[in-house]
Amino acid sequence: MVRTKNEWPDEGDLVVGTVHKVLGYGAFASLEEYEGKEAFIHISEVSSGWVKNIRDYVRENQKIVARVLRVNPKKGHVDVSMKRIREDQRTRKIQQWKIEQKAEKLLEISAEAIGKDLDAAYDEVGYKIIEEFGDLYEAFETAAEEGVTALQDRGIDGEWAETVTEVAKKNISPPEVQITGYIDLKSYAPEGVEVIKKALGSVNDENIQIQCVGAPRYRIIVKSSDYLTAENLLKETSQKCIDSVLAEGGEGNFHRELE
Repeated sequence: MVRTKNEWPDEGDLVVGTVHKVLGYGAFASLEEYEGKEAFIHISEVSSGWVKNIRDYVRENQKIVARVLRVNPKKGHVDVSMKRIREDQRTRKIQQWKIEQKAEKLLEISAEAIGKDLDAAYDEVGYKIIEEFGDLYEAFETAAEEGVTALQDRGIDGEWAETVTEVAKKNISPPEVQITGYIDLKSYAPEGVEVIKKALGSVNDENIQIQCVGAPRYRIIVKSSDYLTAENLLKETSQKCIDSVLAEGGEGNFHRELE
């Protein structure tokens, strides 16, 4: 059960549910993100086509994604539709829900590390994290990338901030992008090979890899956490190698794609 900061979904929201009862006129599903709440799918909202037998479309224990049509907290009713969403929306919602399941497990691990249970974790820090970051996973991902201060700056202090950060760093790999560029390096000096080696050897960064495609062409592979940083790093690295060769009377050019 992945929890949210809201007790009820809003009209228009996409929700994940588990079907637990199927009747001739509709089905009931427990809402995975709203503890103790269930949704009703009328037979007319199961599929855009004519539905002769509802069990051809839904069954007990089936996971569904549906759009909220109406919410009546006083009566405890949530009416939803399975037909009013696109396949790409259904896929994204399931992926998001699975990510939040992972994040909730990380919160539980954090709680166990300091001798508390998941309910206490939500009460003491979980709901505040959701309020500050939008969802649990965003907080864990931010902590993994930026460290404990990223949580402390949002009011998550003390043992919780330190433990959540520690768990995040152990379990979440930072996002990574990879881009490629090419440089042509030529040297007319008697020791031209050494000039080229010196230029390429001046690059000392574990996130940058240089490969020989076939002289005078070299491939530069750059890894980073985002594309903008990677592009800047590729540009700086290429220019550094080219400038080194130019200083020795050679030639150098950069190519974005292999020609």
